[in-house]
Amino acid sequence: MNMNLSKYIAMCVVGLGLVTSASAQYGGYPPPQQYAMRAWDAPPAEFRDFERRGFLDGVQGAQRDLENHRIWDVNNRDEYRRPHVPGEVRQEYREGFERGYYSAVRHFEGITGRR
Repeated sequence: MNMNLSKYIAMCVVGLGLVTSASAQYGGYPPPQQYAMRAWDAPPAEFRDFERRGFLDGVQGAQRDLENHRIWDVNNRDEYRRPHVPGEVRQEYREGFERGYYSAVRHFEGITGRR
């Protein structure tokens, strides 16, 4: 058997094993950090940098709360209460975080029927 063909087959087997492992771990869905940007979780175009960052962090926070079966409450998120951003943009970040968080909550409630 040709050595290049053997290497190709071995790489395919390893790749298939990795895909199968990821599929089993995440229930057939891609890992959370690999979700593509969807319309409901895209920050509004008028947002500035820290608002945009807060929005995306808020979406991620709500997703973690869903995955861990926590009550949805933005005030329970450390990132919201004590954001690691400069003081002059803290309020801007928190407003973006809250909008992103509750945008995700509305989306997930529609999917899961959870209230």
